[in-house]
Amino acid sequence: MEISKTLLLVISLVAATCFLQTKAAGVYCSNPYTRCYRKYITCPEECPSTTAMNSKNKVCYADCDRPTCKSQCRMRKPNCNRPGSACYDPRFIGGDGIVFYFHGKSNEEFSLVSDSDLQINGRFIGHRPAGRARDFTWIQALGFLFNSHKFSLEAAKTASWDNEIDHLKFSFDGQDLSVPEETLSTWYSPNKDIKIERVSMRNSVIVTIKDKAEIMVNVVPVTKEDDRIHSYKVPSDDCFAHLEVQFRFFNLSPKVDGILGRTYKPDFQNPAKPGVAMPVVGGEDSFKTSSLLSNDCKTCIFSDSQAEFDLVKSEIEYATMDCTRGASSGYGIVCRK
Repeated sequence: MEISKTLLLVISLVAATCFLQTKAAGVYCSNPYTRCYRKYITCPEECPSTTAMNSKNKVCYADCDRPTCKSQCRMRKPNCNRPGSACYDPRFIGGDGIVFYFHGKSNEEFSLVSDSDLQINGRFIGHRPAGRARDFTWIQALGFLFNSHKFSLEAAKTASWDNEIDHLKFSFDGQDLSVPEETLSTWYSPNKDIKIERVSMRNSVIVTIKDKAEIMVNVVPVTKEDDRIHSYKVPSDDCFAHLEVQFRFFNLSPKVDGILGRTYKPDFQNPAKPGVAMPVVGGEDSFKTSSLLSNDCKTCIFSDSQAEFDLVKSEIEYATMDCTRGASSGYGIVCRK
């Protein structure tokens, strides 16, 4: 009887300890450019962990750049209805919360975000059925320039979709790289300033660029239902595998540009017409780059020059910003009290 009581006591203590540890789980804000820097934010009881083996489960998420410094439960995949997203026949939601479409052109690359120390380009794929004035397009690849490195991820072309095949391809500084097809498997760049983590075994990852951005990415096809609804008339030899993306930025400068990046400027006036079902924004010539990993568009401001980076960084720290309107309220600009 004494042994049973002792065992029950030990089990109770272990269970209580585990419960307290679960309740105490949280996120430490280590990014010095966020408002909650050096704060430990406790996770909600319903999602006590920041990772999950099942990609359909919600995890603990703390936006360290929000003034409330609180956590919430969220999925680890792109939310195409939230700011920073780029999905479908490219539909963007800017840092200002405004929805707009940018069609670009098939088989060309465009600047999505261009800042002094970060360049993100997108390659568009698509086709133009007979009788149409423009291409149907989707984002097929992303190219990143950061810390003198070049990194890319893309959706591999396939005639038909198979969920059991990974359609993601990666490269770093000109070399193909492999990330094991296991949930939560991780790859780091040599300096650990770029991280790739698989959210599920295949076709879903989170890319983190240290102190600059987090990018949630899914690879999806154009389905037969999509084709029927939108009359894409996709050919039988290509299901146009493409990316669904949601960006979260830190420490963007007031000069940031690009199709999506400019919507994070504190003084940006979005040209998308309100009240229109599909507000299309043009400007292809301003954002076109010569390749996925180039920064030669007319509005590109990315530079490897440390002097230029220091100048823009100084402007961030000392400029007076209006923290009351859309883009400057925490998505990309660090507003100081």
